[in-house]
This record gives sequence, structure tokens and C-alpha cells, in this order.
Amino acid sequence: MSESQRRKYTQEEKNRIFDGEFMPHIDSMYNFAYRLTFDEDDAKDLVQDTYLKAYRFINSFEQGTNAKAWLFRILKNSFINEYRKKSKQPAKVDYQEVETYYNSDDVDFQGTTDLRADSVKDMLGDEISNALNALAVDFRTVIILADLEGFTYEEMAKILDIPIGTVRSRLHRARNLLKEKLRGYAQSMGYKTDEEE
Repeated sequence: MSESQRRKYTQEEKNRIFDGEFMPHIDSMYNFAYRLTFDEDDAKDLVQDTYLKAYRFINSFEQGTNAKAWLFRILKNSFINEYRKKSKQPAKVDYQEVETYYNSDDVDFQGTTDLRADSVKDMLGDEISNALNALAVDFRTVIILADLEGFTYEEMAKILDIPIGTVRSRLHRARNLLKEKLRGYAQSMGYKTDEEE
């Protein structure tokens, strides 16, 4: 949208758009953010940052268009920018936490790991979530947008800022990777897989 096409909303219109078109999507925004970050606090921060940017740049939003897709694009771009920024920073150590640990009674405790408990704990986890989380972020993102959030290929292309052909091929590859990761689980649950047929 060019500068001349940008609409100036009144404060009342901004609040109405924000409350009526943006806020209903907060749960799906959080779910997407959590799937990207794997951390509740980081997901909340990402959603908060997204809504702050959405309100700040509300004049670039064209009323009547897909608000959810617009918000998802902001969230995705914020995640990428934050990821790039964090990857360039050296690892940080909380010295207060280290000092607290070494001054505590736990410093001399040498526990052994119960391998049976660890193996059962892994089996009780949600296999589908684990398989999805094991995918690379590009593949995980298209699966979430298409299969969990229900976006069309066109909307996904706009959100991810990639050609529609790339969306289709990435989604196809992501689904195949997910299928491979879940094959053993499906067999253990009694489903026939391609290998068995």
C-alpha cells in the first residue's frame, strides 16, 4: 500500500478495528507463537509485540481485508527478526542463578537418573506434537498455517512472503516429513502404513 493510499483512521475507528477485527484472533496468534518459540513467556511476548505493532501501524491495514493473515504476517516477521537478533548474540549466563545454586544444599547432591522413568515419560508425550516440533521452522510454519489455522495457499504466500508454488511444495514436503516421523507411531497404534501394504 503506497503512502497516498494509506487511510487515516480516527481514534474511535482504530479502537473499533483493533477490538473487532484484531482481538478475536488472539488465541490463534498465541498458538502460532507458541509453536514457533516452544516457550510460553516468549510466545506471550511475541503476541504482545505483534499487537503493539498492529496498533501502531493500523493505518496500513485496509479494512475489509483478512485481519488474521495481516496479524500472522506481523507475528512471523517479528519472530524472524528476534531469532536473527538472538542468533547473533553470544550465549548469556545468569551469574546470580549460578551463585545461588553453588550456595545451596543441592550442590553436593549427586542423584542417579532412573532410566525407566525417563523412557516412560517420553512415551507419554504427545507424539504428534513432538513430531511437529521436530520439523524445521519453515516446514512447521506451513503445517500450522495450513492444517491447524486453515489458511489458503494465497493467504500463506502473503503471510510468509514467498511465491504460491513455494508454499505448495514446502507444504507437500512438510507433510511427507511429518508422515515419516509418525509412521512408527501409526504402526504401534494398529494403522496400516505404506510399508505394510
